[in-house]
Amino acid sequence: MEAREFLLTDEDFEQVRHLIHDRAGIALTEGKRELVYSRLSRRLRATGATSFGQYLKHLQSAETAEWEAFINALTTNLTSFFREAHHFDLLSQQLSSLAGRATPVTLWCSASSTGEEAYSMAITAVETLGLHPPVKIIATDIDTRVLAIAEQGIYAEEGIKLSAERLHRFFYKGAGKQLGSVRVRPEVRSLIQFSPLNLLDRHWALPSELDAIFCRNVMIYFDKETQYQILKKMAPRLRPEGLLYAGHSENFYHAREFFRLRGKTVYQLTHPGSITHSQERGRSS
Repeated sequence: MEAREFLLTDEDFEQVRHLIHDRAGIALTEGKRELVYSRLSRRLRATGATSFGQYLKHLQSAETAEWEAFINALTTNLTSFFREAHHFDLLSQQLSSLAGRATPVTLWCSASSTGEEAYSMAITAVETLGLHPPVKIIATDIDTRVLAIAEQGIYAEEGIKLSAERLHRFFYKGAGKQLGSVRVRPEVRSLIQFSPLNLLDRHWALPSELDAIFCRNVMIYFDKETQYQILKKMAPRLRPEGLLYAGHSENFYHAREFFRLRGKTVYQLTHPGSITHSQERGRSS
């Protein structure tokens, strides 16, 4: 066996699994032991802990900052601009159908990671409705570290797989020390409000009527019961004609009483209008 800097016992690993599930809903399988070691060993060094057992004792008596660092360390963030492009084609159609409505369109990007998904939504809104669309995008994530990156809107140009036309229209090119980087233009950035949110929280600081929820490639980290509870909370926040966009490897058949499949990884409410927002607030208060 390769010599390890720290010992990760079975008891330590099970405790990590329990804590991250309890705090963030993430279900770690036995196969994630190496991931846990790799990511949390950095936190052991940062806090001066000499073993996982010592770190976990420190964690459970620590201030919020270390809990935040613990969750950030175990959160996987994989994203890109216009990932699963068919969703943005449908979003464009949806926005077109809502054009001219008296109230602004409100979209929720529920696991925004480093911001590429939220900015893709904003770019779609501008391309569909013009330079200053009546659209508000709420972008949330449990990981405060990636939210800070998202808020800056600065990316390595070589990592962005967009057309030259889109790059020119929606990004500034960096110069000098920023050469090789691009920054999202203010007219796109202004459509998005970034804020931290844990999907397991009892109360969500969100508007009560959403036109679309992007919840893509995040449910795969939750067990079915956790997924069910999150979907149950999402359903009453959608307008009757609202849509829920899921990841390509996700399905929500176990929550058919709330959502039914509309098309390729896109869901709509099973019973639109059957649960009012006031009723939901009353149940959760």
